[in-house]
Amino acid sequence: MTSGRWNSLCVLLLILIASYITSISSDVETMGGSFLLRRRSGEEAELFDYAGNASSCPSTDPSLYHLPVIGIVTHPGDGASGRLSNVTGASNIPASYVKFVESAGARVIPLIYNEPEETLLDKLSLVNGVLFTGGWAKKGLYFETIKKVFQVALERNDAGDHFPLFAICLGFELVSMIISNDHDICERFKGENQASTLYFPDYAETKGSVFERFPPELLWKLSTDCLAMQNHKYGLSPERLQDNVALSSFFRILTTSKDENGKDYVSTAQAYNYPVTCFQWHPEKNAFEWGLSMIPHSEDAVRVTQHVANYLISEARKSSNRPPTEKVLDNLIYNYSPTYCGKAGRGYDEVYIFS
Repeated sequence: MTSGRWNSLCVLLLILIASYITSISSDVETMGGSFLLRRRSGEEAELFDYAGNASSCPSTDPSLYHLPVIGIVTHPGDGASGRLSNVTGASNIPASYVKFVESAGARVIPLIYNEPEETLLDKLSLVNGVLFTGGWAKKGLYFETIKKVFQVALERNDAGDHFPLFAICLGFELVSMIISNDHDICERFKGENQASTLYFPDYAETKGSVFERFPPELLWKLSTDCLAMQNHKYGLSPERLQDNVALSSFFRILTTSKDENGKDYVSTAQAYNYPVTCFQWHPEKNAFEWGLSMIPHSEDAVRVTQHVANYLISEARKSSNRPPTEKVLDNLIYNYSPTYCGKAGRGYDEVYIFS
């Protein structure tokens, strides 16, 4: 190409860029304390006033509670196989679950599983929803505590309070055991330390579910990219859930996934008549855990964490419970300090330990 033609091409390119910048700037103009937005189609401009003072800010919906608190049930042990604390009766909450809740605008009260029942029930009266974490314990006092909290959650809803419950991994397994009244309902799967896709069956309905407010392109990526962290040995196949009358009448299947052997399991389920959502995957890990090699940390993976957390807390805001401020402050997890355990071996990065 001759230098003359090259110069002409450069000039043409600069003209096109300048024209594009001008077209953008003409769409948005500022006039004093207002934004003037012009429509490209030639329609009449619209004028939007920005909030110059508090009196012009819209009031919040009085039916929603914007100070929600989530109760997280502690799990036996220190979260690090005794490397941090071998105190008898110690229990823990991985900090990732706390951050997960806080990232969507809520606070946490720890529900210590081996506290007296009276204390546990008193703390439950202070929260607007509960979360069951992952872990390993399925027997004894821990199982009985989970069962009690689950029953209270259903009773609260039956009494008219919108009281959401999220159950993750082990939490899903325990809820399935409670509903089916079968301690052996779960099957073995090879789903440890792997990221996977979420498959939305043809019969799945996302309306009114945790996935309803996901952007369509992110839902598509969930079904094509490995954005869901799995770390479990047990679960439910779609067939087993649907063949069990108690489970199939309680849950609808939202997504399934495959383990390393190509075996299908239910990865997300939601109750028909209660704000109960269960995950066999770990939505909290993408943004807040680093100890396992396969946790996805891409921007899309973190967006998944954010959308799931936002859904939980949006459900908690519907709760009619308005607990006393001082009692809430006395019981918040802010009264405890997390312990860094990343150097103690693979697993959680931080845990709150209760003893």
